[in-house]
Amino acid sequence: MKKVIIIGGTGNGSVIASAMVDANKRGADEWGFVGYLNDREPIGTTIEGYPVLGKLADAKKFITKNYYFINTIYRNDGQQKRIKLFEDLQIPDRLLANFIHPTAYVAPKVKLSAGCVVMPNVSLSSASIFGKCCLIMVNASIGHNCTIGNYCHFAAQSCLGSFVEVANGVHIGLNATIRENVKIGKYSTLGMGAVLLKNIADKEIWIGNPARKLRDAK
Repeated sequence: MKKVIIIGGTGNGSVIASAMVDANKRGADEWGFVGYLNDREPIGTTIEGYPVLGKLADAKKFITKNYYFINTIYRNDGQQKRIKLFEDLQIPDRLLANFIHPTAYVAPKVKLSAGCVVMPNVSLSSASIFGKCCLIMVNASIGHNCTIGNYCHFAAQSCLGSFVEVANGVHIGLNATIRENVKIGKYSTLGMGAVLLKNIADKEIWIGNPARKLRDAK
């Protein structure tokens, strides 16, 4: 079993940790979660029963010991600073874990780059391509022939139609729905429950049904 450290904590990190533990109970034993790197909680404390092993800057010492990593330090309102924080750790792609929960459906010809997480009951349809470190959360559905950039986050029950193009660093909110053939620019956000019928430019936040621009992202 390969040892995995989650970069983050309560929230995305803890729910992914729980899913990894559940996967082990179901007989999927490729990945074993061992603890967190977290800048807010003291080293030696625990998050939902699992240890904080160090600060983010401590990643380098775990790299030399061939631990694997999952990045979860995303935010809803502009991702650039968080992405830089992770990239500055210089974790090689070969040590970014691709975790797929055994209840997820991943169709033939789906391509997942390094560090992607596919949570329980997710559906990824044929020929969709994902960049590195994408998080596809519980019950999300991605249609066929979608192209997804790096560091994208799809919240629980979000739903994408086919041939959707999503650039780097995009957040799709809880239960949001996106029609087919739509393009979403980098570092943009679609709010929870939104229904997107139009393209979104770079660094914009859209909400509502039908979705409309709220403001620029930070």
